[in-house]
Amino acid sequence: MKALLDTHVFLWAASAPEELANAAREAIENPANDVLVSAATAWEIAIKTGLGKLTLPGEPSIWFPARLRSLGFGLLDIAATHALATAALPGIHADPFDRILIAQAQVEGLVFITRDAHSLKYPVRTISA
Repeated sequence: MKALLDTHVFLWAASAPEELANAAREAIENPANDVLVSAATAWEIAIKTGLGKLTLPGEPSIWFPARLRSLGFGLLDIAATHALATAALPGIHADPFDRILIAQAQVEGLVFITRDAHSLKYPVRTISA
């Protein structure tokens, strides 16, 4: 399975895996699965850290890539096809970060791991975190 983590799921996987539901944690920790984190997550983390809404144990520019490496997660860049696919999404969610993550999961055929109730309503395969 190839999976894409929602931002909050990445943060929990990186610092509080006990917060994750069993199915999500098992999928993330299964070495047979490819787990991806979007560049949009890096962007969201940088913005929220800069606004004081998120505190990390280090600078985002150092902490984020270090956590990706240590957890063995891959990075999914944002392509124009991902951005354009957001136009076809139903208006369930107004958050642009969530919309690009959902579009990426759809375009790339990924399972989206999230606990966001709005994101779970989209036509994309999900695992509830």
